[in-house]
Amino acid sequence: MIRFVGRNMFFNRKAVTGAVDKAARRVLSRFGAFVRRGAKSSIRKRKRVSLPGEPPSSHSGLLKRFIFFGYDRQRRSVVIGPMRLNQKVGDAPEALEEGGTSTIVAGLRGRRRKRRVKVKARPFMGPAFEKEKPKLPGMWANSVR
Repeated sequence: MIRFVGRNMFFNRKAVTGAVDKAARRVLSRFGAFVRRGAKSSIRKRKRVSLPGEPPSSHSGLLKRFIFFGYDRQRRSVVIGPMRLNQKVGDAPEALEEGGTSTIVAGLRGRRRKRRVKVKARPFMGPAFEKEKPKLPGMWANSVR
C-alpha cells in the first residue's frame, strides 16, 4: 500500500529559519535592553570623581543619556554601548571603559586648547554585560515558536 503525505508534513526550511530569526531578534533585543539598563544604572550622577575601577560619575548626564543598543540583522547580534557625540576630538567612553588616553578641549572660547589626558579604567559596560550574561541561556528557552 502506498501512502502520500501532504506538503504540510515536511520540514519547511523557510518557516523554521524565519521563526529562528524572529526569536533571535527578540531574545537579543531583550538582552541588549537589560545590559543597557544595567550600565545606565551603574553610572551615578554626582559631583565627585569616581575612583579607578568603579563606574564613572556622570557630571552632566550625557554619558548616561547616550547609551543605546541595536540589533544587527546581517550579523545576527546586538550592539550595546555609548553613542559617540558630535565631537571631533576625544574618545572618552572607550577611555573610561578600558583606560588609556583621551583628548580634551579646555579653556574659554577665545583660548581653547587641546590636551591629552591619561584616564584610568572605570568600566561600566563590561560589568553590566557580565552580570546579564548568565541569564541569556534562560532567555532562549522556548523562544522559537
